[in-house]
Order: sequence, then structure tokens, then C-alpha cells
Amino acid sequence: MLRILNRTLLSTWIVLFIAFFSFSSHAENVNTSSNHVDLFQFHSVELQERAIRLSKELRCPQCQNQNLLESNAQVARDLRFIVYSQINDGKSDQEVVDFMTSRYGNMVLYNPPINSSTLLLWIFPVVILIIFFVISIRNIHTKRM
Repeated sequence: MLRILNRTLLSTWIVLFIAFFSFSSHAENVNTSSNHVDLFQFHSVELQERAIRLSKELRCPQCQNQNLLESNAQVARDLRFIVYSQINDGKSDQEVVDFMTSRYGNMVLYNPPINSSTLLLWIFPVVILIIFFVISIRNIHTKRM
């Protein structure tokens, strides 16, 4: 009986492991340090590095799960130009992010803020994990008795 339980638990963990890491197999190896700089002239190297870092942190509103730097979409090029221009004009990173979120909403952020509209997004994975562990522990206790 214990052997069946161990086998079931092991197979459950294997399925979860495969499901969790299978999405990374579709990832593309992209060298973003030199890609898509768009030949924009910055006032200094520090401003260029800030703009590239910020472009990596903002999501393309048209593409699925690509940042502005990696995306080839026209809207991403336009947004990169806006980011580069605002950084070059001396705006802070937060001012650029505020501008982008006011224009495109929280969907341009990879880490959306915790508020009433994103609460489910933040809580749901934790709730599912807790439910899984409770069911697993219950099954183990039930099988032992």
C-alpha cells in the first residue's frame, strides 16, 4: 500500500515538474545586449544602459511575453524610441514607467502592482499550491490509516 502511495506521489511530482519546466523549452536564446538598439544616439553610455535595461523591463503590448528590446513589432520599435527619447531627455526610470502605464495600462509591466484588479493574479498561484499540499497530506494520512 505504501509502495503505491509513493509511486503515485512520485508520478504527481514528475508531472508537475515537467509541466512547470516545459514552457522554458520554447525559450529563444537571444543576445539582447546588442540587438535592436535602433541606432539611437544617447548623450552618454550610462543613459544608453539605463534605456536598454528599462526596455528589457517593459513588455510589448502587441507581442506575447516579449519585452520591448526583444520584440520586432512596430509598436515595440515606437515604444523603444519613446523610452530612449525620454531617458535621453533626463527623465527618471519611474517617470518613463508612469508614462507607459498611463498610456498602455499595467499590461506593459512584467511585475504588475498589487491592487484590486491584479489581486487574483498574485493570490491564485499560492492558493493552488496550498490546495495541492493539503490534498497530498490528506491522501498520505488516509492511506496510512
